[in-house]
Amino acid sequence: MRDYLLVTKALANESRIRILKLLETGRLCVSHICDVIGLRQSTVSKHLFTLRTAGLVDDQKDGIWVYYRLCDERINDYNLVFLELIRCWLNGDKKILADKEKLKIILNR
Repeated sequence: MRDYLLVTKALANESRIRILKLLETGRLCVSHICDVIGLRQSTVSKHLFTLRTAGLVDDQKDGIWVYYRLCDERINDYNLVFLELIRCWLNGDKKILADKEKLKIILNR
């Protein structure tokens, strides 16, 4: 039950869902996520900590940068199941589509 609640509570926040949908495009650093979502670095970092604790994202340090991506290994009984569902959900949502378009612009600077 604890792991289930950990994952579902992590998913019960609009900003965290937006972050997960952005990470579907590939690994991103915090600054890219901040630029798209419009939240401060400290806030985005807290959201990423919650998502990582739930087994939904993992991170990789590359020099001074930390990159985040969707987790691809089983951390608990629920993380991969919910990530698969999230990939199917909200793909036509206006805010998610706008986020992905904004990310394309940011990455092509």
